[in-house]
Amino acid sequence: MSDALLPPLEDLIATARVVALPMHVRFRGITVREAMLFEGPMGWTEFSPFVEYDDAEASAWLRAAIDFGWQRAEPACAEIPVNATVPAVDADEVPSVLARYPGCTTAKVKVAEPGGSVDDDVARVAAVRAVLGDSGQIRVDANGLWSVEDAVSALVALAPYGLEYAEQPCATVPELATVRERVMSRGVRIAADESVRKAADPLAVARAGAADLLIVKAQPLGGIHAALAIIQEAGLPCVVSSALDTSVGIAMGAFLAASVSGPETACGLGTAAMFRADVTDEPLRPVDGRIPVRRPQVSGALLHQTAAAPDRRAWWIDRLRRTYALIAS
Repeated sequence: MSDALLPPLEDLIATARVVALPMHVRFRGITVREAMLFEGPMGWTEFSPFVEYDDAEASAWLRAAIDFGWQRAEPACAEIPVNATVPAVDADEVPSVLARYPGCTTAKVKVAEPGGSVDDDVARVAAVRAVLGDSGQIRVDANGLWSVEDAVSALVALAPYGLEYAEQPCATVPELATVRERVMSRGVRIAADESVRKAADPLAVARAGAADLLIVKAQPLGGIHAALAIIQEAGLPCVVSSALDTSVGIAMGAFLAASVSGPETACGLGTAAMFRADVTDEPLRPVDGRIPVRRPQVSGALLHQTAAAPDRRAWWIDRLRRTYALIAS
């Protein structure tokens, strides 16, 4: 990032607020999501790499926050469709989860949960199909946790429920390519997520023919402008998704999705519905299956109510300093 685009660190710290948002259901091992927000000339922006990420990986998220807070982004449309997100819950909990996503006709379902089984996954997906009906779209996400053989076996078992695609069934690009070849006849498409956002070369999966489409997240890829460049070069269809962001981070993704997704492509940006609290009085939660493309007005009262403990704020400020040093060098 050039010096011309990099604001002084002191400016970031001056408005930095760290929040801890409780969630309705455990997701990705998380029950409380921490995030740092700060205010730039364009409005509030978000820096929220997961706590286990090292500083090098987190640096892309800081680039994204600065990009959204300091660079102008014009919405290409007023609203976008989104999918519901179903964590690895028991099948009987599925209806109550989907009820938080009014109007959504597409659902992304977590599978391959550690400690779970393929039978659990099948039951969960079957429950989603029962709620959505025959016309609904179902996506499954394994977060790269299956082996090739386990992925093929699981996807064969899940295919009768009509999958739109399977997201990151295995960890590596060669594994994705193998699974794609073996399940293609079942009508299951493969989407790459971690192989894009966590890869040293986010275009490797496209060059290898290992996926039918890409899952694109603004923060991990360095922001709206960096993600647009990757999408253009990859030349594959994409679905824009969130990284369990607050409504501020969701807005970043929504601006990106408005530029690259088709008008009926449901994006994975309905995840504000997973939080019990947010940082704005008008959170970007689905209404009639859609969210607006706009920068939310952050509430001072909600920032206070959801503020992380002092030791966690200090942890995030230290992380900001270290990550800033990386992108400034």
